[in-house]
Amino acid sequence: MLEKKKAAITEERAAKKLPMSDKEAKALIASVSTVIVAKGKVFRELDAADATLADLRGPTGNFRAPMIRKGKTLLVGFHPPTLETLIG
Repeated sequence: MLEKKKAAITEERAAKKLPMSDKEAKALIASVSTVIVAKGKVFRELDAADATLADLRGPTGNFRAPMIRKGKTLLVGFHPPTLETLIG
């Protein structure tokens, strides 16, 4: 989908090889104003001030993937309609 839209990827990281630390996740939340958390077909939009590390974690306790940041919005998890809207 990102290739179709010719979206520029500025940073890519393999979650299994180089997992995100809590400190990095907190910094990521602090750098945005909106966090959208996708779990299957359901998604929640949160103000970044209300988002917690638990919101970003999946059922295994690891951070959900993918995490896509565009501007001041962070999409956590895979939700095609939201991703399509985010990358326009």
